[in-house]
Amino acid sequence: MIMDTSYQKRLAAKILKISPRRVKMSQNKDIEESLTRSDVRHLIVKGLITKKQKKGTTRVEAREKLVQKKKGRSSGRGRGKGTKYSKVTQKELWMKTVRAQRKLLKELRDNGQITTETYGLLYRRSKGGDFRNKNHMLSYLKENSLMTGTKKGGANA
Repeated sequence: MIMDTSYQKRLAAKILKISPRRVKMSQNKDIEESLTRSDVRHLIVKGLITKKQKKGTTRVEAREKLVQKKKGRSSGRGRGKGTKYSKVTQKELWMKTVRAQRKLLKELRDNGQITTETYGLLYRRSKGGDFRNKNHMLSYLKENSLMTGTKKGGANA
């Protein structure tokens, strides 16, 4: 006949400073007969009462995800975290706009729509950040009537 060992389990849990659910007891007559704390301590030393290992967080899914990330998965625009310029820096944005403006200026100069003096002036103004974009630059040209109007090639301005 198996006796109830919940009392011994509770005592062992208090001694081991763990939850009663983590106490593991082997089927032994000595455990059923133990009544005091010292008896239970003795059984713990003997190895008849042990504590189960704590369940931790599994890293399996995290490792699998890491493998996929190394392949380049899960890195789309929607995954972006951070500030406004964390993906594309301010410098890269600046380079993109200035290069476009300089390309337009070269086209206008080569087609004879602006003079070399105007080109130099606008080049420096573009470098100084006076123009937001190409359209802004073109509107400035039209407002100040700096475009000569003669076309050599087929630039769309």
